[in-house]
Amino acid sequence: MSDLASSLAVTKPPEPAREWTGPRIAGHIILGLWFLIGLGLLAYMVRAWNPDLFTRYAPQYISGLGVTLTLVSISIVIGAVLSVPIAYARMSSNRFLAALAYAYVYFFRGTPLLAQTFLIYYGLGSFRPALESVGLWIFFREAWYCAIFAFSLNTAAYQAEILRGAIESVERGQWEGAASLGVSKWITLRKIILPQALIVGLRPYGNEIILMIKGSAIVAIITVFDLMGETRRAYSRSFDFQTYLWAAILYLTIVEMLRHTIDWIERIITRHLVR
Repeated sequence: MSDLASSLAVTKPPEPAREWTGPRIAGHIILGLWFLIGLGLLAYMVRAWNPDLFTRYAPQYISGLGVTLTLVSISIVIGAVLSVPIAYARMSSNRFLAALAYAYVYFFRGTPLLAQTFLIYYGLGSFRPALESVGLWIFFREAWYCAIFAFSLNTAAYQAEILRGAIESVERGQWEGAASLGVSKWITLRKIILPQALIVGLRPYGNEIILMIKGSAIVAIITVFDLMGETRRAYSRSFDFQTYLWAAILYLTIVEMLRHTIDWIERIITRHLVR
């Protein structure tokens, strides 16, 4: 009986040997170069470590980090709210609404965020009399509010496309099946479509937040002292290159924390798919 069972047992086929192809060799070489560069930067920071410099500028870095996180958080939330009607208009059968939403998304995804920020901060200054007459100059004269305004409009375009793509990735038959059972469109969207769309759109949403964090460095150009703004100010006073390395480490830490958070959320919402 044991011989019969052993003869019927399914054996796992041996894994094929991994060949050292050209792309694999190039990948290992590039990885090794990055490792050596990282070691070099670490050795430089250890050798050039200046405790007095760190003590002097650490509070400014913490303040700039807070400005960066606040700017990105507010912009992401406002952009998420704006993305819902934009995505709805993009999927609408009304040609006027669809064309208007397409033009909005096309402009803000097709032009650099820096140019958009300049257009709002410097460009709207040309219309100061008109803005003063309607009481909006109090808002647009502040670099901080202009940065939030520009970032919110920019991320709204990207989030709208992420939301639209995630919803449209769900099969149309699920809408039709729910309608055949008498389920309203709102309940279908909230209970059936959005949970599946969340799985599809989670990674792109995470990438958008990461891009916003890295792109927020441009606000230093319009006198908002975020993390990069404080870094530039520290370098202009000390002329020490390690001030930029501190900023790079902080940005890398934020991105890694966010990446691990997205991974954790994905494991939570897809646990029912794990066999």
